[in-house]
Amino acid sequence: MPDIPVPRFDQFYRHAELTRLLHDYAAAAPQLVSLASLGASHEGRAIWILTLTNRATGSDRDKPAFWVDGNIHAAELTAGTACLYWLHHLVSGYASDARVRELLDTRVVYLVPRLNPDGAELALADRPRHIRSSTRPYPHDEEPVDGLTIEDVDGDGRVLQMRVRDPHGTYRKHASDARLMVAREPGEFGGEYYRLIPEGTLRHYDGLRITANPDREGLDLNRNFPAFWRQEFEQTGAGPYPTSEPEVRAMVRFVAEHPNIGAAVSFHTHGGVILRPMSTCSDEDMTPEDLWLYQRLSESGSRLTGYPAVSIWHDFKYHPKQVITGAQDWFYEHLGALFWTVEMWSPNREAGITGYKWIDWYREHGAEDDLKLLQWSDEQCGGRAHVDWYPFHHPQLGMVELGGWDRMNYWRNPPPALREREAARFPAWLDQIALALPRLELLRAEVRALGPESWRVRFAVANSGYLPAYVTKRALERKTVRGTVFEIHLPAGVTLAAGQQRVIGAHLEGHAPKASLQAAPNREVTADRAVVEWVVRGPRGAAVGLSASADRAGTVRTEVTLD
Repeated sequence: MPDIPVPRFDQFYRHAELTRLLHDYAAAAPQLVSLASLGASHEGRAIWILTLTNRATGSDRDKPAFWVDGNIHAAELTAGTACLYWLHHLVSGYASDARVRELLDTRVVYLVPRLNPDGAELALADRPRHIRSSTRPYPHDEEPVDGLTIEDVDGDGRVLQMRVRDPHGTYRKHASDARLMVAREPGEFGGEYYRLIPEGTLRHYDGLRITANPDREGLDLNRNFPAFWRQEFEQTGAGPYPTSEPEVRAMVRFVAEHPNIGAAVSFHTHGGVILRPMSTCSDEDMTPEDLWLYQRLSESGSRLTGYPAVSIWHDFKYHPKQVITGAQDWFYEHLGALFWTVEMWSPNREAGITGYKWIDWYREHGAEDDLKLLQWSDEQCGGRAHVDWYPFHHPQLGMVELGGWDRMNYWRNPPPALREREAARFPAWLDQIALALPRLELLRAEVRALGPESWRVRFAVANSGYLPAYVTKRALERKTVRGTVFEIHLPAGVTLAAGQQRVIGAHLEGHAPKASLQAAPNREVTADRAVVEWVVRGPRGAAVGLSASADRAGTVRTEVTLD
């Protein structure tokens, strides 16, 4: 058997390299890893999905499942690194780590390291462009005929800013560090001012006006999900209709075909924060039991990763009057499955900036924060996070200066030396979520003789998981899960005398406490268990099959002998 591969976590893999790496994992551990294509991207690249479970202990369809994905947004490449890091943790740890072994023996992980291979490939090109998501032209197909196209103009592999001296410019040099550009004060005049322009090339420049064109590829795949989809005028980049994009359609189809998925995490960058639902309403309007569950598991995530965990509605809005939805809304609000979005990496925190709001900080903050960031660039990044301004002869503008923040390599993603550290924050929490999923276990299967060729068959199961078999109250409200489905499978010569062949029983609770021990006593002491009985007629020695399944808790099968 081949050795388990060891990825380079300080580098980002292009599609061909990633494909080889994932095939190497499947070849090295075929009993734990299978690799398939979820579907094809807009440009025809395979969207790889790994199924991680011990096949010897059952089919993935019979086990509770955890979905994890990354890199739905083009340049958020560290998201894929986090997925690869957890993949290596699971495969390499199976033989020695009891928690990993329990996870892969009893649960299944569906892992998609790069949901958007086309956008990632563009971000990793020799002369990159950093778009939001898919490379499909949207909402219009034509190339721009004038204006500025944001791209790498000097061929150094970075997309920076251009600084042009202009008496009407918005910015001036900071008094204590000329590299730093700060906004002019109200009523300020008479100084040396600059206009900052995104790095790019111009078409039909008239010597006066510059407008940066929107990306020709204007899609945001995270706005293309079925839940609360809205048109372009309300939600930019959402596509012409829900699941119009092949990447999202492939994911939605797979999840819909796998009702065993009870929880999910999607890795993004950046912010250094764990985001939980809801996006469309406040905590006060959430189903209380689900809110409490989310708070408990999110707090555990914060403790294990070092990232704060917050509500999207209350703490992570792009605009206070705007509602932005995504995969989390489809998973939780439509399907009733748990979902977290992880925004990896915070350069602000690295620089010692504390107490900032994730989105509001980008609208306005004090120059003291920028000075801290410059110091971080100098001392921790060798001066490469903020590129010193250097002269460049622009083909349309003439002499300009290029420089400023290297957003791709130090803002959207950590510098190479810190990528593994960020990815290493998450396996403990991901393991915990997977192990918290509900899981059906066999309690008892017994036969009692009632008379000549008459038998009572009794079948009992329990949910051994922390979470209830339905996972959330939202799933019950939306009727997306059934109670435990019991079935008796009769061989030839055996008939059913009493009871139904298929019985839809109760929704089984998990072992999560409903309240503290100081609260009123819990009267549903064995709500995690269910029992079904049948009376059958048949000859002694006949074998009768029994099965029980819960959509999100898996399936158990056994056989009893009439004896």
